[in-house]
Amino acid sequence: MSVKSTVQRVGHLHRTTTVLALAALAALALLSACKRGDEAPVAEIRPVRVMTIETRSIGDTVTLTGTVQAQTEINQSFRIDGRLIERNVEIGDRVKPGQVLARLDPLNEESSLQSARAQLSAAQAQGVEARNNHARLRDLLKEDAVSRASFEQAEALLKVAQSQVESAQSLVTLAQNRLSYTRLVSDVSGIVTARGPEPGEVVQAGRMIIQVAREGARDAVFDVPAQVKNTTPSNPEITVSLVSDPNITAKGQVREVSPRADPVTGTFSVRVRLLNAPAAMRLGTTVNGRMKLDSAPAIDIPASALTRSGKSASVWVVDPKAGTVSARAIEVRAYDASRVQVTSGLAPGDVVVTAGVQALRPGQKVRMLEAAQ
Repeated sequence: MSVKSTVQRVGHLHRTTTVLALAALAALALLSACKRGDEAPVAEIRPVRVMTIETRSIGDTVTLTGTVQAQTEINQSFRIDGRLIERNVEIGDRVKPGQVLARLDPLNEESSLQSARAQLSAAQAQGVEARNNHARLRDLLKEDAVSRASFEQAEALLKVAQSQVESAQSLVTLAQNRLSYTRLVSDVSGIVTARGPEPGEVVQAGRMIIQVAREGARDAVFDVPAQVKNTTPSNPEITVSLVSDPNITAKGQVREVSPRADPVTGTFSVRVRLLNAPAAMRLGTTVNGRMKLDSAPAIDIPASALTRSGKSASVWVVDPKAGTVSARAIEVRAYDASRVQVTSGLAPGDVVVTAGVQALRPGQKVRMLEAAQ
């Protein structure tokens, strides 16, 4: 065998060995990929803090936040239409009875008054003439110088003239009143809380120009959930305090409860009369109202457990056997910054997540760190 043949055989064997090695490597890689595909991904297990639900008889004090408002707010408005030419007060100004708040352009009403006075003068002149004619015919009738029919006609004309004078006088009075209505005069003492149109606008009769909160009695107004409203005693003891200074307090009595819930929040507006309110409780200040509720079975959970599912409040409930969580809708009775009272949706023995709720999803595997009570 020649050297050239030997070299060719060695090269062929080398190429064959290389191809077999590459094929083996490809088979091993494919087998490894198949094994990895067959392995299931490891489920993520999140650590969470939990508590076990217990029912308690809750009749403690509930705290709500509201504002101080006047018991009566009066809309000051003109009795006639016209163009507003002047407004003398702004929001926050104090007004008193007899103070001029605004004025309308009086030109039209002044012209109407002049016309009414001219008509009154003409009617009075006709009345004088009719009265003199009546007196003359009465004297002539005594002397049988005129007929009774002529006298009776003169008497009728006198009555007509007198009626015309009275009618013209009424028109003058009406024109004078309308002229006075161009000046908006306050009839109460209080503070301006709102204002309407600006000078230069044409306003309709009855449109609010200035809103005045009457001085005197004040109310604390709260938006109360239905559950709190339904468990409120008939004559609750209410303590109202300033949010900015809780040491400033006043006693309160429920004066008015709205029969209709707010269509957006579902709460009821409750007005509480402040008894001997300190001067610091000015109109518009923010206050807290504390009230003791009737005892009722309810469930108390931390506010950190609360989340939202759609439009309703919800919590994450743990299935201890499966180690997973699911969202459950609840009904809230009352709440504050740290606690939430639940009336439905939870039962004794349920395990609720109290920390870590933001990172959960339905069916999430969890590891319970602590069972808090």
